[in-house]
Amino acid sequence: MHPNSKFRLPGSDADQRAIMEALVQEIGFGMVFVQTPDGPRVAQTALFSTGDGAIQFHLANGNALTRHLHGSEALVVVNGPDAYVSPDWYEGENQVGTWNYISIELEGPVRKMDHDGLVALLDDLSAVNEARLAPKKPWTRDKMDAAYFDKLTTAITGFEMEVRAWRPTFKLSQNKSEAERLRVADQLEKLGKRALAHLMREWVA
Repeated sequence: MHPNSKFRLPGSDADQRAIMEALVQEIGFGMVFVQTPDGPRVAQTALFSTGDGAIQFHLANGNALTRHLHGSEALVVVNGPDAYVSPDWYEGENQVGTWNYISIELEGPVRKMDHDGLVALLDDLSAVNEARLAPKKPWTRDKMDAAYFDKLTTAITGFEMEVRAWRPTFKLSQNKSEAERLRVADQLEKLGKRALAHLMREWVA
C-alpha cells in the first residue's frame, strides 16, 4: 500500500469496502502470497468475491502453495489498470516520472474448501465470466461429461480466505492540481489507457 494518504478511496468504510469488493469481482484475477517452509511463494489465480467478506480461489494440487495454505495467513494482491506518467505532462520544471495505478491488498486466514464448495466456486466463476461474453450463450458444466468433470476436480483444491484487512492504493495523480491531473488523463487516453484515464477524471474529487 502506498504510504501517501491522498491515494485512498473517499467515503465511509462501508462505501470503500463495497468499491473494493466490486473491483475484485470485476478484475477477477490476482496473486496469492504465503510464507512457506521453503520461503515466500506466490500463485496467480482467478478470484471470486463472496460479497460477505471472503475471497475464494482454487489452485492445482501440484502448486507450491497448495499444501501450505490451509490454516495459513495469506496476502492477496489484485492489480487494476496502470500506466507510466511522463514528467513532460506536468506544468513547470523539476518534475519526475511516476506510475499511476490501482492495487488492493487483502489479508486474512485461509481454509481449505470441501468438494461441494469447490464445485460451487467453479460454477460461480463460470457464471460471472460467461455473462461477460453475452450475447454468447453461457457455457455450463452441463455440457461436460459428469464423470470427467469430477475427475478434473480431483487435481485442484479450493480455498476461502476470510478478509480481515483491506489496503487499497488508488494512485491517480491526486497530489497534483486538477488541471495537471486532467492533462495527464488526456495523454493516457491518447495512448489507449482509457480505463485509467476514466478513473482519473471520475473518481478523484
